[in-house]
Amino acid sequence: MSARLETRAPFDGAALVAHLGARAVPGVEEVVAGRYRRSLRAPGGPAVIELESAADHVRLTVRGAEPGVVVARCRALFDLDAEPAAIAAVLGGDPVVGPLAAVAPGRRVPGAVDGAELAVRAVLGQQVSLRAAATLAGRLVTALGERLSEPVGAVTRLFPEPAAIAGLDPVRLAMPRARARTLLGLAAALADGLPLAELAELPGIGPWTAGYIAMRALGDRDAFLAGDLGVRRALERLGADSRPRAAALSAERWRPYRAYAMHHLWDVASALPR
Repeated sequence: MSARLETRAPFDGAALVAHLGARAVPGVEEVVAGRYRRSLRAPGGPAVIELESAADHVRLTVRGAEPGVVVARCRALFDLDAEPAAIAAVLGGDPVVGPLAAVAPGRRVPGAVDGAELAVRAVLGQQVSLRAAATLAGRLVTALGERLSEPVGAVTRLFPEPAAIAGLDPVRLAMPRARARTLLGLAAALADGLPLAELAELPGIGPWTAGYIAMRALGDRDAFLAGDLGVRRALERLGADSRPRAAALSAERWRPYRAYAMHHLWDVASALPR
């Protein structure tokens, strides 16, 4: 079954799908011919969604559930309620990000369909490459993720629930011991019902991780990761002061849309040689 999800133009769905595809977790997500596909838990059981973008809307196809029960999560994932005109009014005249926003006015900030999953993946991604983070998450999926009774393409499992991750033996986790403790502590807290907004209180959840979770899982479109390596590299490339304190000060000009500015900076960083 399918539904049409409206959005405001301009809308650069291709860039958003590419962003999600670069972070896709094997078994849970894939991008095929420009369409983003993933599994999720829906009322009544597992489902697989597929999102295909056009200039002013996204076509949602759902297998295993009615489209209506996942529309809100899909709209959040693709940031379909963004206001491009308001964002452009703030960022457009800025000397650093203004030219970037002019070139890509339809840039969106991806959200999440499952806040707990996003938090776990944020910890897995601490201080490692996108590929390494996806590999680590894929191992968790293989070990603990529930198999779908009806796989779709390479989407074969659900992302494991926090309680299952919390019960892991830390020696099974191929990561530094401190990060493994953070991951298991996070999973236990999520399983016990700790709200996402309070995760910064946990050991090992620093400003970068808390800010990333706020941006994607809580919909904070003013989140800004001043010390992020990609932000620093982009600012250097653009001739701006990349030191975290200076970057945070510059970002004050971009409120309340600092997350959009940051994604423009990440676009610059992704084009730089490694």
